[in-house]
Amino acid sequence: MKDIRIGIGISDAGGTPLEALLGQIEAAEGAGFQAVWIPNIFGADALTLCALAGARTRRIEVATAVVPTFSRHPLYCAQQALTTQAALGGRFVLGLGPSHKIVIENMLGLSYEHPARHVREYVTIVKRLMAGGPVQFEGETYRVNGTLTVAGAAPPPPVLIGALGPRMRRIAGEIADGTITWMTGPRALAQEVIPGVRGAAKAAGKPAPRIVAGFPIALTRDPDGARRRAGEMFALYGQLPSYRAMLDVEGAAGPADVALAGDEGDLEREIRRLADAGVTDFNAAVFAHGPDARADAARTHAFLGDLAKRG
Repeated sequence: MKDIRIGIGISDAGGTPLEALLGQIEAAEGAGFQAVWIPNIFGADALTLCALAGARTRRIEVATAVVPTFSRHPLYCAQQALTTQAALGGRFVLGLGPSHKIVIENMLGLSYEHPARHVREYVTIVKRLMAGGPVQFEGETYRVNGTLTVAGAAPPPPVLIGALGPRMRRIAGEIADGTITWMTGPRALAQEVIPGVRGAAKAAGKPAPRIVAGFPIALTRDPDGARRRAGEMFALYGQLPSYRAMLDVEGAAGPADVALAGDEGDLEREIRRLADAGVTDFNAAVFAHGPDARADAARTHAFLGDLAKRG
């Protein structure tokens, strides 16, 4: 579709065989998608999966959406990102985010203090290291002295961050190359996210940032039932504070209210609405429900692949 790149999210609920995950990436390229977005939750490691995809694909952009920052030192994140860029022949996008307090503190036993300050320093260090120069950085969170040399990793990959709050949006535009959102509806994107990130980029004299918007999406004859199913599948995201804040801006009771569901015309209009608001990349999280779930998921993939080919 003109003016917006259509990508697909890889589905890994944990325990999915590696060959099946790589098969999803190969299938996305074969279907015509312009990008594949790989989550880093509690299944396969996203950066490793991206690097392995380099030997199985030739054209498609491969991205993380997103790798948590608190649990990985920025020097080693940059090192792995450059290695992944080399493996993909320059088709990698590094998506980063601080994750959530419940994960970082309750699960990992680390501090989640000052997440915006942490991300600002983290992204600054990663970008400088990936640019190739020696880094001597001394901040409030990190002190880093080092350099990296990874053959075949030029140019360095773009860095996008999850940026829902005002401070994170400034970092996304001023230091990073844009943002990746999830569970953030059209109103919140148009009124809060896009102006914030674009304004920060413009003030910093940087090119227009990428705005990647992730949505649950289903091509279905039963949109109301699909939305109810989305509300069940994605209920957790209605409780995490950063997503809850964006749902509140949207006036949405929960994830069901921002899920995209309907026929081909309905879905194309919704994606066009996002493009008109300034979204540059659509990240489709395909879901389905009911007795025809498998067939509906296949139809959704085919429909989105066709939209991507029109771009």
